[in-house]
Amino acid sequence: MVKSKNDVAYELLVLFIITLVGLVCVIPILFVIAYSLTPMEEMLRNGGFVLIPRKITFSAYAFMIKNPTLISALKVSAIITVFGTMANLVVTMMLAYPLSRDYLPGRGTFIKLIVFTMIFSAGTIPTYLIVRWTGVINTLWALILPSLVTVYNFIVMKAFFEGLPNDLFESARIDGAGEFKILYRIVLPLSLPIVTTISLYYAVAHWNVYTAAILYIQDTNLMPLQVILRRMINAASTNDLNVEDEIPPETMRMAAVCIATAPIVIIYPFIQKYFVKGTLAGAVKG
Repeated sequence: MVKSKNDVAYELLVLFIITLVGLVCVIPILFVIAYSLTPMEEMLRNGGFVLIPRKITFSAYAFMIKNPTLISALKVSAIITVFGTMANLVVTMMLAYPLSRDYLPGRGTFIKLIVFTMIFSAGTIPTYLIVRWTGVINTLWALILPSLVTVYNFIVMKAFFEGLPNDLFESARIDGAGEFKILYRIVLPLSLPIVTTISLYYAVAHWNVYTAAILYIQDTNLMPLQVILRRMINAASTNDLNVEDEIPPETMRMAAVCIATAPIVIIYPFIQKYFVKGTLAGAVKG
């Protein structure tokens, strides 16, 4: 098939735009990584902008990782992310599946009440009072239970369930399968894209938790990674951490950004295909 000049010009324009957008996204990431690895003298020699450093130093990473508080914070964030995401998925799926069935009595009312909480949220003070009255202040449950279900994730998952063929459910019921068996044997295997997508949403939220930790956690040993990194950066700026002279505060900030984002960046390529399918399926159906 011979392409016309207009088609070739259009493809070149699209390629140019994609390349431009890609550079806009990649260059800041490369700058942050390079800044965290570049010795200060080379950074000053290049006017404070380096994308590919000639010399590499891991002094900022070594200093931060040697801090036992940071290691403890990494463990706390990992626990919150893993168990919190699992709890989010179970509760969101158990809520979205029945509300995706047309025969559920009062389905419309329940959905309206859930969406109402997204439009009119309670706010910080009422939420804090509820968390305190339930007795989970200064525990890891305070970082999991208040965000057990996100309405947006519920809507996306419900929309995906509504798009599944109804004949599968009817056939399973004829064979004597109950709703829990249908959910486990039929819905769950078919919902891998949306489950992966929602898992990533919840995992990123748990990994980046900061405000809730400031409000609900007082014990330093229970502080997640983001809070400890913030404290380390502030302490480095005032030299309260006894940071060596060759590790400036800005380098510490860049290293903290890399440490905080590395786990999500590493995991994402392995689930990208499911993430794209789940996002498109939920968006089209919604």
